[in-house]
Amino acid sequence: PRATEHIDGMVAMIQTLIDKKNAYLAQGAEGAEILFDVVSMKGYGALSNRNLDEQQAGARIDVKDHKKNPGDFVLWKESSAEQPGWQGRFSVGGKAVSIHGRPGWHIECSVMSKAHLGEVFDIHGGGLDLIFPHHENEIAQSCCAHGTERMANVWMHNGYLQVEGRKMSKSEGNFVTIHDLLHTKKLGGRNWPGEVLRLAMLMT
Repeated sequence: PRATEHIDGMVAMIQTLIDKKNAYLAQGAEGAEILFDVVSMKGYGALSNRNLDEQQAGARIDVKDHKKNPGDFVLWKESSAEQPGWQGRFSVGGKAVSIHGRPGWHIECSVMSKAHLGEVFDIHGGGLDLIFPHHENEIAQSCCAHGTERMANVWMHNGYLQVEGRKMSKSEGNFVTIHDLLHTKKLGGRNWPGEVLRLAMLMT
């Protein structure tokens, strides 16, 4: 699914979170924002085994003036003229608020998973690097919006391959496919047998 196909669903879920007092409107440095209030979610941090009280007390950076808590995250953010944006129409405290903006990263996944899998589904997977904050924030907004105790019955997180001590990813420019390793000499000036690749990947 494409996130841009679910903008209406994102606006609707954000409105639900506003109505349930899990989200609030604030004025950030770059314009209006609707933020999720992490303190409003009972059990926030359970997936990543983080204690919210310790996070608040030990925040390494000052809380931005427009945030209630250091961990509050963006649900909808105003766009500049050069940035992509959609018209988000909300009701905050009985007043109509229209923000030409874009969704936060986490709300996209909550809305798409609900549309295609339901409010609660069996297995949610991803890389270890997504446990916090992404998956933690998905749980918070989904459970608060739907009134459920969980978002997924099982969470599965995989490790990731490293190349010269760095995570392999397209954005790092160090992405190599299995086909490349088996049939070309892109890595180490030679091609590699499958057994060697399996062992190397397990060891990273």
